[in-house]
Amino acid sequence: MITPIPGNATAATSATVASDAPQADAVLSSDFETFIKMLTTQAKYQDPMEPIDNSEYAAQLAQFSMVEQQVQSNDLLKALATQLGSGGIGQLAGWIGMEARTTGPVPFDGSPITVLPTPPANPTAMELVVFDAQGREVDRNPLPVSDDPVLWAGVQQSGKPFAAGQYSFSVEGEAADGSTLPSKAAATYARITEVQTNGTDPQVVFNGGAQVSASSITALREGA
Repeated sequence: MITPIPGNATAATSATVASDAPQADAVLSSDFETFIKMLTTQAKYQDPMEPIDNSEYAAQLAQFSMVEQQVQSNDLLKALATQLGSGGIGQLAGWIGMEARTTGPVPFDGSPITVLPTPPANPTAMELVVFDAQGREVDRNPLPVSDDPVLWAGVQQSGKPFAAGQYSFSVEGEAADGSTLPSKAAATYARITEVQTNGTDPQVVFNGGAQVSASSITALREGA
């Protein structure tokens, strides 16, 4: 069962660099120290009558410089990754407690859910399709041919309420010739309870445990 909502009630209000650095750093630092020891030993015990060729010595020094630069660059990247990771979490921390617009699954606890449909191209009729956490269709209701928000009451055709859980929504449309148009995901709002860093894409966790990419959030509003 759905209820149209007059007007448009929508309101719009970083990254951690992934690194497998600990093991790589240990190997690189070890090679760097070994290189210094070898170069020092070679210079100390060279034959005074047959000293190291200048060009060979210059090549070894250039190699030494390249290793040193690698170590320094790696340390710099680690510091940058830490800084960016902290900044990303800091910026997203302000989202906690707010409601985010998403097309992902949202929790249903018996209270109606506001759904913001996206109509297919030039439909003559539309339906709101509801899916459970396993992606199974559990409900279908006619919609006005409009992008105005509606309330999904979470009540089955029999009048029995749906079980609490995660639900997602899409819109199906019918063309003038009676053919079915490609479905469109419908957005809803859900309250953010946690933010996480996961590789290069921060994640947002909703009330009820559903998790989506922070980059998929298209709008925020004050939590109810």
